[in-house]
Amino acid sequence: MASRMRRKRMQIFFELIATFPEPVRILDVGGTVDLWRTSPMPGKLHVTLLNLTKSPTVGVENIISLVGDARKMPEFPDNSFDVCFSNSVIEHVGTLYDQIAMAKEIRRVSKAYFVQTPARNFPIEPHFLVPGWQYLPIRLRAWMLQQRKVGWAEKFSDPLLAQAEVEQIRLLTRREMEMLFPDANIYEEKVGPFTKSIVVFSSKQN
Repeated sequence: MASRMRRKRMQIFFELIATFPEPVRILDVGGTVDLWRTSPMPGKLHVTLLNLTKSPTVGVENIISLVGDARKMPEFPDNSFDVCFSNSVIEHVGTLYDQIAMAKEIRRVSKAYFVQTPARNFPIEPHFLVPGWQYLPIRLRAWMLQQRKVGWAEKFSDPLLAQAEVEQIRLLTRREMEMLFPDANIYEEKVGPFTKSIVVFSSKQN
């Protein structure tokens, strides 16, 4: 099921980049070289990876890695890229203010964009792997992390670090994504009646 959803997601992305002449200039915010190495990308691409730390790109052509912050990208003029790609990153950048800043920068530096994020209302939280985790009080979640490893998160003996680990993930609803990207098309990845993740993507901008 996960591979099927991933194929559909990438098909939308392929159709988006097909609207641009080659080589297509792509900014991957928060990504790694693995996606571009393993996925059969159509056409010629120039990919710039942007992360808080430099990513290795040895042995991969047409990919560079830069250090930067998704919430503020002064190093890139307006419309520097054809497409901005970001997969499961915007939920990690901090508060809603930080997510607003990231969305504004994505729309500023690129002519089009493709942004995916896990849906807040999916029953099982994808990082901690606990049903309804995102709806529990922060103090309760932090206390649980002090007791044991939860999902992908390690156990924290320090209560402040446990709280920080909980608060560093802010899942988004469809409505919030619509407000962050008001000119976007919306695609929802479904598991039964539930939306597992949300993809927003724009067509080529003039």
